[in-house]
Amino acid sequence: MLGLSALDFISNILQKRDDILRITKKALKGVRAYRQLALQREAANPTSTIIGVTIKSKREHLMPKHLKKTNRLHQGVALSGDRDFELKAALGLDNSFNADYLSKYTRGHSRRQRPQTPKYPHVYDERLHGTELAAYVGSSKLSLPANAERVQTNLYESITIPAPAAAPPESFEFPISIEALSPLSQLVFKGIKELNRIQSIVYPAAYYSNENLLICAPTGAGKTNIALMAIVRAIEQNMVNEVVQLKTFKIVYVAPMKALASEMTQNFGRRLTPLGVAVRELTGDMQLSRAEVKNTQVIVTTPEKWDVITRKSVGDTELSQLVQLLIIDEVHLLHDERGSVVESLVARTLRQVETSQRMVRLVGLSATLPNYLDVAQFLRVNFFKGLFFFDGRFRPVPLTQTFVGVKGNSPTQVSDHMNEVCFEKVLKHVETGDQVMVFVHSRNDTVKTAEALLERARNIGREDDFAPPELSTFSRKLLLKSPNRTLQNLGPCGVAVHHAGMLRSDRNLVERLFSEGQIRVLCCTATLAWGVNLPAHAVIIKGTSLYDSRTGGFRDLGVLDVQQIFGRAGRPQFDSFGEAYILTPVNKLPHYITALTTQTPIESQFIKNLADHLNAEVSLGTVANVDDAVQWLSYTFLYVRLKRNPLNYGVTWSDGERDPTYAEPQRKWICTAAQLLDDARMVRYNSHTGFLSPTDLGRIGSHFYISAASIMRFNELFKEHMNTAEILGSVSKFTEFANIQLRREEEEELDELRKETVIEADGGVESTHGKVNTLLQCYIGRVPISGFSLASDTAYIAQNSSRILRAIFELCLRRNQPIATQFLELSKCVHRQQWPFETPLRQFGQLKYELIDKLESKKFTLPQMRELTSEDLGHLVRHVQAGPILKKYVSYIPHLNIKSLVQPITRTILRVELRITPCFQWNDTWHSPGEPWWILVEDPSTDHLYHTEYVVIHKKNRHDTQQLVFTVPLFEPLSSQYYVRAVSEKWLGALVVEELKLDRLRLPLQYQAHTPLLNLCPLPISALQNIRYQAMYKFQFFNPLQTQFFHTVYHTDENILIGAPTGSGKTVAAELALFRLFNNCPGCKAVYIAPLKALVKERVINWSQRLVRCTDKVIVELTGDVSPDLVAIERADLIVTTPEKWDGVSRSWQSRSYVKKVALIIIDEIHMLGEERGPVLEIIVSRFNYISFQLHKKIRFVGLSTALANAHDLAHWLGVKNSRGLYNFRPSVRPVPLEVHIEGFPGRHYCPRMATMNRPTYAAILTHSRGQPTLVFVSSRRQTRLTALDLISFSVADDRPKQFLTINEKRLESLLQNIVDTTLRHTLSFGVGLHHAGLVEGDRRIVEELFCEQRILVLVATATLAWGVNLPAHLVVVKGTEFFDAKTKKYKDFPVTDVLQMMGRAGRPQFDESATAVILVHDTKKHFYKKFLYEPFPVESKLADVLADHLNAEIVSGSVFSKQSAVEFLTWTYFFRRLAQNPSFYGLERVDQKNMNYYLSKLIQNTIAALQEADCCVVNENDTITPTTLGAIASFYYLKHSTVGMLSKALVDKLQHSDLLRIMSNASEFAEVPVRHNEEHFNAQLAAVLPWKVGKDSYDSPHTKANLLLQARFERCELPVVDYQTDTKTVLDQTFRVLQAMIDIASGGGYFVSTHSLVGLLQMVVQARWIHENSLLTIPGVEESHLPSIMHMIGAAGNACQSPVVSDGLLRELCKFYQANDKSRVTATLQGLVGPRVSLKITEFVEGLPAMELTAILCEDSIDEPLRFQKEYVLKVFLINKNKKSLDTIRPYQWPRDVPVQWILVLQYVQGDALLAMKRIKHVRNKTTIALAFSIPRLTGVELGRITIQAHLFSTCFLGLNACIAMNFLIN
Repeated sequence: MLGLSALDFISNILQKRDDILRITKKALKGVRAYRQLALQREAANPTSTIIGVTIKSKREHLMPKHLKKTNRLHQGVALSGDRDFELKAALGLDNSFNADYLSKYTRGHSRRQRPQTPKYPHVYDERLHGTELAAYVGSSKLSLPANAERVQTNLYESITIPAPAAAPPESFEFPISIEALSPLSQLVFKGIKELNRIQSIVYPAAYYSNENLLICAPTGAGKTNIALMAIVRAIEQNMVNEVVQLKTFKIVYVAPMKALASEMTQNFGRRLTPLGVAVRELTGDMQLSRAEVKNTQVIVTTPEKWDVITRKSVGDTELSQLVQLLIIDEVHLLHDERGSVVESLVARTLRQVETSQRMVRLVGLSATLPNYLDVAQFLRVNFFKGLFFFDGRFRPVPLTQTFVGVKGNSPTQVSDHMNEVCFEKVLKHVETGDQVMVFVHSRNDTVKTAEALLERARNIGREDDFAPPELSTFSRKLLLKSPNRTLQNLGPCGVAVHHAGMLRSDRNLVERLFSEGQIRVLCCTATLAWGVNLPAHAVIIKGTSLYDSRTGGFRDLGVLDVQQIFGRAGRPQFDSFGEAYILTPVNKLPHYITALTTQTPIESQFIKNLADHLNAEVSLGTVANVDDAVQWLSYTFLYVRLKRNPLNYGVTWSDGERDPTYAEPQRKWICTAAQLLDDARMVRYNSHTGFLSPTDLGRIGSHFYISAASIMRFNELFKEHMNTAEILGSVSKFTEFANIQLRREEEEELDELRKETVIEADGGVESTHGKVNTLLQCYIGRVPISGFSLASDTAYIAQNSSRILRAIFELCLRRNQPIATQFLELSKCVHRQQWPFETPLRQFGQLKYELIDKLESKKFTLPQMRELTSEDLGHLVRHVQAGPILKKYVSYIPHLNIKSLVQPITRTILRVELRITPCFQWNDTWHSPGEPWWILVEDPSTDHLYHTEYVVIHKKNRHDTQQLVFTVPLFEPLSSQYYVRAVSEKWLGALVVEELKLDRLRLPLQYQAHTPLLNLCPLPISALQNIRYQAMYKFQFFNPLQTQFFHTVYHTDENILIGAPTGSGKTVAAELALFRLFNNCPGCKAVYIAPLKALVKERVINWSQRLVRCTDKVIVELTGDVSPDLVAIERADLIVTTPEKWDGVSRSWQSRSYVKKVALIIIDEIHMLGEERGPVLEIIVSRFNYISFQLHKKIRFVGLSTALANAHDLAHWLGVKNSRGLYNFRPSVRPVPLEVHIEGFPGRHYCPRMATMNRPTYAAILTHSRGQPTLVFVSSRRQTRLTALDLISFSVADDRPKQFLTINEKRLESLLQNIVDTTLRHTLSFGVGLHHAGLVEGDRRIVEELFCEQRILVLVATATLAWGVNLPAHLVVVKGTEFFDAKTKKYKDFPVTDVLQMMGRAGRPQFDESATAVILVHDTKKHFYKKFLYEPFPVESKLADVLADHLNAEIVSGSVFSKQSAVEFLTWTYFFRRLAQNPSFYGLERVDQKNMNYYLSKLIQNTIAALQEADCCVVNENDTITPTTLGAIASFYYLKHSTVGMLSKALVDKLQHSDLLRIMSNASEFAEVPVRHNEEHFNAQLAAVLPWKVGKDSYDSPHTKANLLLQARFERCELPVVDYQTDTKTVLDQTFRVLQAMIDIASGGGYFVSTHSLVGLLQMVVQARWIHENSLLTIPGVEESHLPSIMHMIGAAGNACQSPVVSDGLLRELCKFYQANDKSRVTATLQGLVGPRVSLKITEFVEGLPAMELTAILCEDSIDEPLRFQKEYVLKVFLINKNKKSLDTIRPYQWPRDVPVQWILVLQYVQGDALLAMKRIKHVRNKTTIALAFSIPRLTGVELGRITIQAHLFSTCFLGLNACIAMNFLIN
C-alpha cells in the first residue's frame, strides 16, 4: 500500500510499535473520558443559542460509529492480544481511525459544551446570535450565511456572500469630531473632520487609558488611525511644559511586510511631523545607524527585524528600554509560519515589563478572527476594557465576497478556464463603468493577464468597454513617452500593469491615472495592496498559487494577503458597496471560504521553531535553565492555545486534568529542543540539573538569525583550511537553501549561467546546492538573469548568503582562525556584487566601464594606484583627463597607516602597541559617520589568530592617531614575525598588513619561584612582648603568613618586600615595622604611602582608633584634601600620605627637617610601580636612597604588594639584601581560600554587554552567597544604579523582593529619611546598597554601616571601593573589567592589580571558611584573565614616559646639576634595573656597556631638550644644568613642564578673566577630567546657559569641561548630572595650584593687569561668585533680596558693582562697620533686616573675617629725591589685622577641604601699568612688616616727573577685602 520507497518508514514504525500503541491508548482513554463529561454537560444544558454546522466531510459523519467500533475492537484486542490489529488501529492503516479527525471531533464537542462566554462590552460578533446553513462544497460541508448565493457551471462553482447590513448603532455611540480632540491630536488628524464609527468607539480606550488593546476589524476600517491615537497618547505622556521630550521614549510599529512598513513610515511621518517626532523605517532594506536610532521616536519595522534587534539590544537604553508602546499590525499573523516570531517578541516584551517594571503598552491590530479571546489573553488585554471586535457589518464600504472554484481536468485546463472566468468578471464591471483591479502573483503574469483581457475583448468586439470615458491628451502623451512598451500599448486602451519591476516614474503615473479614473483595469501584484492605498470598486484575485523563494517552490496565497487585497475593494467616497472575487482551483475553494469567513481558529506555530527561539533567549541570558524556559513558554500564544486545544499539540485532555498548567509537556518540548541545541553545540545543556548556558555558536546563530539545522550543517562541513570554491560549496549546502527547487523549465538558462561562473559549482546545476552556488556566483558577478523564478531565487540566496558568511566570519574570530578574513571578504563580495580580483574602484559605481576594464586588464593593485600621480593614472588608462577622477576615487577608499611597538612582558607574553592613523579622504557620500575596521594579529607559523579588535574611525577623529594596546602570547622557539592585519568591514581592497618582527627580541629572564608557605605553629600576639601593642588586636594568633615574616619585620631592621594576595593580613607587617621603629628609634618619623586618598583616609581612621589609643603616638594625614601645618607635621610620629603629596614635600628635603627625620618608609601596593602613577613611587624610593646615602643614615623600606612575578628585581632595588627580607607568596595563599569563576560575554558595545551580565550576577548571588553579603564591582556610577535596579527587578520577578534585606522595617524607614540620593533610598528599601564617589558623605557612611552589620546583603560599588574601604564579603562579583577613559574616549581595561584588589575583598576571616569571586569579562579577554589572575604579573617601570617632570624636580633641588649626574641619578631607579633585565621592553636591543651608556645618554639628552623647550632649565657651556624660574614653579606647584611652558607663552599683559580661565583650562593637569560617554551633550547644554563661550567643536574635550564646570561654580547653577559634582571637586584640586603658578608667572613678567585678574579669578574660584557680583553675596545665607537692607545699614550707596572686572569693597565696609559699632546693636539691627537665621550667619562670618590695614614707607637708606630709573629701592609695608579673632582657614562653598587665608602684596607702577614686586603673605594674626625691593623700569611713553606707586593687598580667598594705598614720587 505504501510502496517499496516506504520500507524505511515502515521499519521505523515497527520498531516503535509499543510506544505508538501506548500513546494511542492514552489518547483514546482521554477521548472517552471527555465524551462522557460532554454528554453530562449536554444533559444539563439542553439548549444552545448557536444554530450552525461545522465543516464535515461525508466520511466524518461516520466517525462516531468508527469510534464505537474501535472501542469494541480495542477491548477485544486487550483480551486476544492481537498486536497487529493494535498497530493498525494506532496508525489508521485500516481506515477505521483518523487521528486528525479525532482532534477535530473532540474539539467540536468541546466547543459545543464549553460554558457560555460572558458578554463583553465591545465585542460586535454577529456569529454569536446569527443563523448559518449547511452547504456541501465538493466533499466538504461548510457553514454559510443564510443569504449566501451559489452558482454551478461547467467552468466553475461560485459562492457569493452578499455584503452584510450595517450593524445598528448602540445608544452610547456618537461620532467624535476632530475639533473635540486635544490640540496635539488635531495636528495629527489634520484634514479629517470626524472619526469613523469604529474609531469613535475605540477612542476612549486608545487615548484616555494605558490599557493593552486588541482591535479586530475588517480591512479598511481605519485601524491605522487607532494606532495613531495610541501614539499620540504616548507622546503626550512624554511632554513637560508642553514640550515633547524626544529622548525619553520610543514607539515601535511592527508591520507584517516591508512594503506595508514603507507605506506606514510615509503615513506616520507625514502625520507626526508637526509634532517634531521622527519616524523611520527599520527593515532588512532600511538600516539605521545608532545615531539615527537615538534620534528616532517612532520605528516602523517587521517582526523578524524587531526580533533580531531585541535579541541583541536588551538592556540598551537607546532602544529597547525606551520603548513605551508596541503596536503589532495584522496580529493574526500568529497563524502563519512567521507567527512564531510575533510570539517570541511579545513574550520577550512582557517579560521585560515584569523584570524592569517599566510599562510597555501593547496594541494588536487584526482582521476579524474567530478566537479573538485567545489572542487578547496572549496580549494581556483586559476583555472588558481593551478588547474590541467588529465583524463585517462595520466595514466602511460593505463588501460582497465571491469565491470561485475553477474546474478542470489538468493544470493547463484550469488555467484556461481561470482566464475565461476572469474576463467574464472584469467585463461585467467595466460594462457598468466600474474600475477593476486584477491581482496576479508574478510580474510576467501582470502583462500576460492584461494582454489576454484586451485580446479577448477585441475578439468579441468589446474593447470599447475597457476604454476610459476620456483620456486627457497630456496623459496620453505621458503614456506614449514611457520607456515601458507595455504601458505604451495598453495604457491608451484603459488597461495598465503595476509591479515592483517597473520604474518608479511609471508606477507613479499608473497610480495617478487609475486614481483619476483614466484607467479602467489594472493588473498588478500583491505589493500594490500592501504598499499603496489605491482602492477600486472590484478586485479580482486570479489564482492562489504563487512562487515562494524562501521555500523554493509554489505555495497557496496566504489568508493575510487575501484579506489585504479584499480590503482594496470599495471606494468610501463613491461606492455603496465593494466586490471582491477570488479565483482558485475548485479543490481549494473550501479552504478559502473557511478561512475568510473565520470558521477555523488560528493556532500557534511556535513549537515548530521552538529550538531557535529558545536559543535566542538562552543567548540573551533571560533563560538559564529548564524551569526558566517553561516559565518563558507561559508568555506565548502556544501556552494559551495549549490550554484551549491540547489535542492539536499532541497532548491529551487527561494530561490537562492531571496538570492544569501543562508543565510536563512543556518541559518535554523544552528538553527536546535543548538537547537538539546541545547536539548542535549552540547551548550547553545539563540534563541532570536542567541548566542551560550559551555558547559562541549559539550566540552567533541567534544574532544572525541562523537556524539550529543550519548550524548543525555548518559543523559537518566546516574545515580550518578552505579555499573560495570550498567555502561557496559549503555555504550552498546550508539548510536555508534546502527548499530551493530544481525546475525543468530552468535547466537551459542554468546551463548558460553556469558558463558565466568563476568557479565550477560542486554538483553542477542538477543539484540544489549546485544551483545555489551557480546563482550566488552570478549575483556576485552581476550576470543578468531573465527567468522570474531564477531571479527571485537569486535575490533570496544573496540575502541569506551574506548573513551566513558574516556569521561564519564572527564564529571564526571566536575560534581564532585566520580563515575568518576569507569569509569576511566573500561577505563583502556579496554585498558589493564584486569579486576580490576586480578593481576596488568598481565599488563606487561611478566610473565608466572602459576605465574599469583598462585598470583590470593592467592588473594594477590599489597600493600601486596610491603611489601614482593623477597624471600617471591618466596615462595608465590612456585617458589623461580621467587621471584626477581616478585619483580622487582611489583616495576615497579607506586606508590606515599603522606603526607598531612590541615589548615582551614575560617570556610568554608580548605587549603590542599600535598607533593607527587614517590616510584617506573623507566623503559623506561614500563614508558612513564611522568606518569600521577589524585588527587581527596572526601567527603565520601556527596559522592562529592571537588577537582581534574592532575599531571604528569616526569622521570627527579622522585626523587623530588612535592607540591600541593589547597582549598576545609568545611561544619558544620564537616565530620570526607576527602579522597585524587591518581589514575594513565594508570595503573591498581596504587591507593593511604590518609586520611585527620578533627575531630580535630579548626575552626577560625566567622568574624565580615563590616563597613557600611554611607549616609553622601560629604565633601568639604575646610574642610582641608589649601589652600596649597587643591591645591593638582582637585576635590571639597571627595567621600563617604573619607568623612566617614576624621575626624579620619585628626583630631586624632589614628592608622588607612582602607579596601576598589582598586580604592576607599585610597591614600587620606595616604595624610590626612601626613597633620596631617606636622601640628602637624614638624621635624618628615613619611615612606610610598609600596609592589613593581613600586608602589614606581609611588607614588614618583605623590607626587613630587603634595605634594612637594604644601607643600615644601622633599620626597626621597629608593629602590634597588635608594639609596640616608644619608644627603638626614636626610633632607627628607617623605621616600617612599619598605618593604625589610626599613627592612634592620631599623635593625640598634639604630645607625640611622633618623629611630628614624619616627612618621608615612603608609603601603599600608597591606593585603599582607598573601603573601610570608608578613613576612617583619610583622617584620617592630613589630619592630616599639618595638621601640615605647623602646623610649616611639608615632608612628602612617596607614594601607591601600582591604576588609578583619579578619580586627579586623589586626587592634588590628596595635594598633587600638577602632572601630573608623577601616574602613573595603565591596568589592562592590566602587566610580564606578563594574560588574564582571567570565568565565571558560577547558583544561589541559596552552598555548592552553590561546589561546581559545583570542576570548572571543575580544568579551568582543566589548560587554562591544566598543569605550572605555580596559585593558587586562596576566601572561607573551609572552602572551602580542600573545594576542595582536590575537586581531588584529579578528579585521581584522571583516573588522575593526583600531577600537581600535583614533590617527591621521601622529602623530602615528612619534611616532612609536621612538618605539624600533618591536612587539609593529606593534600592536600600530592597536590601541593595550603592557606593560611589558621587554620594554625599552621610549616605556613604550609612551604606557602609548597613553592609558591615549585614543589614543589607548586596552592595553595588565602583572600583574605588576596593581600595578605599575595607568591606569584605563572602562573594565578590566583578561585573565588567573595562572603564571609559576620557583621554582616549574609549573603553579600557582595568589594570590587573585593580581586579586583584577587588577579588581580595572576597572572604571574611572571622566568618568564612571559603569565599568566591565571579569575574564577568568581555569574552575576548577571558583567556587573558584566566592566565594572570593565577600567574603574577611582572612589574615594569613607566618612568621613561614622564622622566622630564621628575628630572626637573631634581634639577631644582640641586640633586642633578649636569648630564652626567642625571645619568647617575637614573642608576638609583627601578627603571635602570629593569632596563638590564628586560631590554626589549624599553627598546634596547643589546645590554652591553656601550649600548647601555648610549641609551641612557640619549634618554637624558632628549629629556633635557624637552625641559629646555619649556624654559624649565638652561644648559651652560660647561655642560652644567641650572634651573629657571619656570622650572622652579613647576617643581614647587607639582605641575608638568609642558604646563608651565604653555602658560609662559600664553600669559601676556592685560588679559581678562575669561581669557585667563581659558588658558588655565588648557593646562595638561585637566586632561584627566573624565568626559564620559555622551557627556558632550551635557556640556553643550551647560555652555548654552553660561556667559563665557567655548568652542562648539570641543564639547568632548576635558579642558572645555573643566572650563564649564568652573563657570558653573561661579554661576552656582544646577549641574546636569550628579557625576559633575565630583568632577568639579577633581577640577578644584588642580585649579588652585595652576592659578598660583599663573600668578607667579604673570608677576614675573611684570604684568599687573593680568596678575590682578588672576587674583580675582582665584577669589572667584574660592567663593564661587563672579567678580562683578556684590561681595556681600559671598556671606552664607545672604541673597539678592537682603542686599539693599544691608547696604543701607552700612551706609553704602549706589550700585553694588562698580566695574565688571573689579570686585567691590562692600564686604570690607561691612567688616569695618561691624568692628566700629556695638556688636549686639549691629546683630539686633541685622535681625530686624534679614531675620535671625541669616543674621546669625552674617555675624559668624564677619567675626571670622580679617580686618586688614596697611601703610608703607620707603626705607631710610632708600630715600633719594627724586627717584631714579633702574635703581633698587626697598619699601616697607606695615600690615595690621584689627580682628584678632579672624580665622586662619575657611571652608568655601562646596570646596573639598579647608583653604588657608593668605594674602598677596603687589606693587604697581601706575603710569607704566607695570608690576614692580610681589610677595605672598600667610595669615596675619596681629601685625607684620613686609619689605619689598623694587626698581622702576624705563618704559617708552612714560614722561619724567611725578609718578604713582600703589601697594595692593589682595586676598586669595575673599571677594571685597582687597586694600590699596597710593604713594607719589618724583622721578629723574
